[in-house]
Amino acid sequence: MEPKPLVTLQDAILYFANPENCLNYLAAKRWPDGKVTCPTCGSQSVSFLKNQLRWQCASHHPKRQFSIKIGTIFEDSPLGLDKWLPAMWLLTNAKNGISSWELHRALGVSQKTAWFMLHRIRQAHQGKQGGKLAGHIEVDETFIGGKARNMHASKRKNNSFEKAVVVGVLKRGGQVRATVVDNREKETLQPIVEKHVRKGSNVYTDELLSYWGLSENFAHQVINHAEAYVDGQVHTNGLENFWSLLKRSLKGTYVAVEPFHLFRYIDEQAFRYNNRKDMNDWDRFDLAVSQIVGKRLMYKDLIGKTSQPETETMDLPF
Repeated sequence: MEPKPLVTLQDAILYFANPENCLNYLAAKRWPDGKVTCPTCGSQSVSFLKNQLRWQCASHHPKRQFSIKIGTIFEDSPLGLDKWLPAMWLLTNAKNGISSWELHRALGVSQKTAWFMLHRIRQAHQGKQGGKLAGHIEVDETFIGGKARNMHASKRKNNSFEKAVVVGVLKRGGQVRATVVDNREKETLQPIVEKHVRKGSNVYTDELLSYWGLSENFAHQVINHAEAYVDGQVHTNGLENFWSLLKRSLKGTYVAVEPFHLFRYIDEQAFRYNNRKDMNDWDRFDLAVSQIVGKRLMYKDLIGKTSQPETETMDLPF
């Protein structure tokens, strides 16, 4: 049974301090029909072991006993849900995010553990993108990285510092989708627009030459920022607002981000942005919790030990 909507972080801390409350809440989110299913064999013939707060499948097979954490972002974590769920509340509802150092002090866990927790929670923020966007669409790109004046003199002299490129697609009054790309070339940007925007939609961009040719499939209009930032309906101010929120969290909260992990921070900010309207803190938290299943993230994958060969990465200090 789900609780009444919680209003504040204090409400969440008090409610989820009870292990049975955590279990009942997550079970209702994971199995809304009330039929608990074995994650190994799919059987619904399971019994609840009250003393252990876990279930046991009637079929005899490995891992016949399972907890609510199995198959979620919490799997194999020794931390209790009394720490995980308040951490989810914090990251999901903090406008500028929360750093691993802040979470480490708040929960009494190590900074390394807090860093891992936050990345696993960001995994839950990755929702399904339902179809193409239509209507009035803004497309823009931005650079993420430190300022040249803050770089070492040798890097400034050789122009050897880099920035990551992020492209965003925004439906006005609706959701934003953003992703890290290799460059701002036409062959990179236009397929992203075609993937996320329905043909015939009104598309607004700046004067970047890479957008030339969009008029073949879209009602493409351009704002020249050398002349003006708004010309009636033609502007990209909605995305500029999103970039501002994203960079504020990167600068003020996270301070340094590796390009390898940048997409996770973008997913976090996009989740909050897309669910900012008509949602209170409880609704936003409840939605994030509903997306925890099937998104396990292991530490070795997070640091690039298995998902791809280790490469030299650059920090993006602010």
